Amino acid sequence: MDVFTDEPYRGNPLAVVGEAADLTTEQMQQFANWTNLSETTFLLPPTHPEADYRVRIFTASEEFPFAGHPTLGSAQAWLDAGGVPKQDGMLVQECGAGLVRVRRDGGRLAFAAPPLTRSGPVAEADMLRIAEGLRLARHELRDGSWLVNGPDWIGVLLESAGQVLGIRPDFAALGDLNVGVIGPHPADSEVDFEVRTFIPGDAAVEDPVTGSFNAGAAQWLIGSGRAPSSYVAAQGTALGRTGRIHVDAADGDTWVGGSSAARISGTVVL
Repeated sequence: MDVFTDEPYRGNPLAVVGEAADLTTEQMQQFANWTNLSETTFLLPPTHPEADYRVRIFTASEEFPFAGHPTLGSAQAWLDAGGVPKQDGMLVQECGAGLVRVRRDGGRLAFAAPPLTRSGPVAEADMLRIAEGLRLARHELRDGSWLVNGPDWIGVLLESAGQVLGIRPDFAALGDLNVGVIGPHPADSEVDFEVRTFIPGDAAVEDPVTGSFNAGAAQWLIGSGRAPSSYVAAQGTALGRTGRIHVDAADGDTWVGGSSAARISGTVVL
């Protein structure tokens, strides 16, 4: 699946394996390691009565309870395979983090951002380490917050999208910190924010488009009044991608949406 883009091969790739009920955890992890993608998912029958399907999400080295682009890509793949939701216009995904609602948003799908399991200020020692890893002066980091909703993200706000795009990270200095950086575009731009996410030690050290981080960043920035309740973020620009994340906060939910489409279909021998 090609997730968070309308342009073929310009989003974040995701491998989705259907009919995975007979696979062991070890087989899933090994296949995810072999694909060398940021995530690989496996579709299973639901165990919760309200869920339409269950998904397990793996990176090359571990299983995640939740991740954003795997949620949208898996939902689209389930629909493409003939899945019919129990509720009209709304899917319910069962995953390690619980039940996640996925709604149709025009031609896109959007998931309801799960609650943050950790939020709040980042220790100054970590902020100094992040500044070093981003090759920026400490004062250029306007703010930082833990944004944990599955992956352990730290969000960093910069002054502008130009600063975000200019980063040339020192991954060794970042160590084991997963850092997402966001900065506003000028008011007359096509999109409102620019995002980049860095995952030192992962198969893809810079993720093309990251649903989980954008979900946490939206809750943080909208909640603090630094972003409007509805906006579009770009991600992947530095990697030659055209990721677009559509955010809409309403009635107590933050919806994170984007387009997904299958690019490769076939069978997997396991």
